[in-house]
Amino acid sequence: MPQQLGSSLGFMIIIFAAMYFFMIRPTQKREKEVRKMRDNLKVGDRIITIGGIKGTILKLGDDFVVIESSNAKTKLEFVKSAVGTVIRDDSSEVVKETKEDKSDSKEEE
Repeated sequence: MPQQLGSSLGFMIIIFAAMYFFMIRPTQKREKEVRKMRDNLKVGDRIITIGGIKGTILKLGDDFVVIESSNAKTKLEFVKSAVGTVIRDDSSEVVKETKEDKSDSKEEE
């Protein structure tokens, strides 16, 4: 009987460890990255809220963000937790791709 108890306990420990490494740990890592992204927001960043509204940050507070969402200068205030994504400046990526394309074409000739 004690041998069965030991093997059952060992199996439960293995199951718990697998759940930790495949479920809990990745979730904590994602939450840490999102928290870091929200802490690094600055005025002028372009964002998309979790509701899908795009805008540029005009003002930052401890727990709120004021954005301008259109050409009509519509200002909206959100809590920081509503920020879903920071839109990166794509122009630098386009320049890199263009340079790579040119070097690829030179190599082909």
